[in-house]
Amino acid sequence: MSNGTEPVQASSAVAESHAGACDAEMQLLEGAVRSLPYHVVKDLLSVGVCARCVLRLFGIGEHIYCDSLFSQSMLRSILEEETSFKSEVEFQFCNICLGILQFSYCDDGEETVVKKESAKDMALSIAELVKQEGHQIDGFSLEVSVPPLIMENESSLLSDMKKKYESEPWFQERLLSKCHSVKDVLKFAITKPLETLLDVKASASSFRIRLTYTHNRASKKVQNSVERNQECKRQKTGAENGLHNVKDELAIADKDCSGYSTVETNAVTGISSNGLQDQETSEHFESPIEKVSEPCHLVYLCSRTHIYLCGRYLKYSRNVSQTRWIIDEERMGEASVEEIIGSNILPICRGDNYRFHAAGREDIDVRMLGSGRPFLLEIQNARQVPSELIVKEMESKINGLENKLVGVKNLKVVGSQGWALMREGEAEKQKQYCALVWISRPLEDEDMQSISLLNDMKILQRTPIRVLHRRSPLEREKIIHWMKIERIAGSCQYFLLHLCTQAGTYIKEFVHGDLGRTQPSVGSILGCRAEILQLDVTDVKMDCFVTE
Repeated sequence: MSNGTEPVQASSAVAESHAGACDAEMQLLEGAVRSLPYHVVKDLLSVGVCARCVLRLFGIGEHIYCDSLFSQSMLRSILEEETSFKSEVEFQFCNICLGILQFSYCDDGEETVVKKESAKDMALSIAELVKQEGHQIDGFSLEVSVPPLIMENESSLLSDMKKKYESEPWFQERLLSKCHSVKDVLKFAITKPLETLLDVKASASSFRIRLTYTHNRASKKVQNSVERNQECKRQKTGAENGLHNVKDELAIADKDCSGYSTVETNAVTGISSNGLQDQETSEHFESPIEKVSEPCHLVYLCSRTHIYLCGRYLKYSRNVSQTRWIIDEERMGEASVEEIIGSNILPICRGDNYRFHAAGREDIDVRMLGSGRPFLLEIQNARQVPSELIVKEMESKINGLENKLVGVKNLKVVGSQGWALMREGEAEKQKQYCALVWISRPLEDEDMQSISLLNDMKILQRTPIRVLHRRSPLEREKIIHWMKIERIAGSCQYFLLHLCTQAGTYIKEFVHGDLGRTQPSVGSILGCRAEILQLDVTDVKMDCFVTE
């Protein structure tokens, strides 16, 4: 028998606990409402202010808004009961928050009005969007954007309230200093339900949920403001150029423009007055704002800030460019490093797009060997942040491609500090090369010795002829740190030149001299004609993205 009764007793205890919590919350709400001046609440309800806006204007604490049990109808019912006021209409959109705190909005895609009963229902819609997008998250940051018309309407209403109630004791104590913004109240209301539904905490996260509210009336005001300000500027400019000869006309125009733009700038920029002392006030407490016939349009957007994968790439082909290279709609080369790496990583991260960044570049016909070249792959709006295991699988996948055009090493996920790591040593980095060189006479032992003795040699390079069409005609000083010649068996005019140079040195031009535009060059040092046949980068000496 005991096994049959325990679940019933347990569920009964849970129900009683839940009912007790509801009662306590209801008492808390009723207590907050009873503390308000009823005649003011009645006036606010009369001019189309919603229940949540009434509470926030009086600075009622955030705990009231964040409880998912408090629906719009419940709040309004308590207010109407406590103030003995009954609304003549069943429902109307708030003239202050434009329906935002009533959880009502126009679906931006379908142009239909959506009315949510509670904060939990609103949060449920957002959570479903996040799940549909398939984001893997461990937290979220909630961002809200509202139209400036809200602040304009609120400022106007508070100005009227100041005129009517500033002599009453409650006014200085309750109004202005503790007033919560529409954005904050919306965040208070939906953050906890979202945390429950998504099973993560709100934090300073890389995953952002953004709610952007706009209103047709606000958009028209902005447009009118811009047009009016432009007209004012034209009037001023015309007067200054002598188009108006009467000084009084200029003064009148300036006065009209400045008065208009002060009000409209507040509306456009969303900046409202810090206090009511500087506001113009109306004679009577009547609705100073137009009745709202439709709520705001709402656009949901959930996205992750860019994630970065860093590493070093190797390029084994002399027909692969670093980035996609198209000239006159014709592809140059058979592929690119950017596309090979990006196309293999993007689907795994389930991002929208990618961008490839590297520490320098090599020509399409130059191989990148040795330690590889540092790179960053920026993934936009990744639904999944890869684990160390998945990153290793990415690396293996790229290195295992059949064409063997490109390889990667030391691949890992980094934060935005990867930019700093890559840029820090870029200007001072050294690069090592191996060049296949032909000279117009047989190579002598003295040539090998004279070349090897040249350490930290300074050269001057004018912009090479081959890139002069796209680079500024400058003269650059570069350093050749060391050189060494390696003979090729069976050949007296061909050899391998190993060298280490400052970043940015044009190696091809250093070998053949570029018709005298690089001084000295290998050809001028050896006193003969020198041509470079092939070039490999064998090392990029930078501390970033190396094997740990």
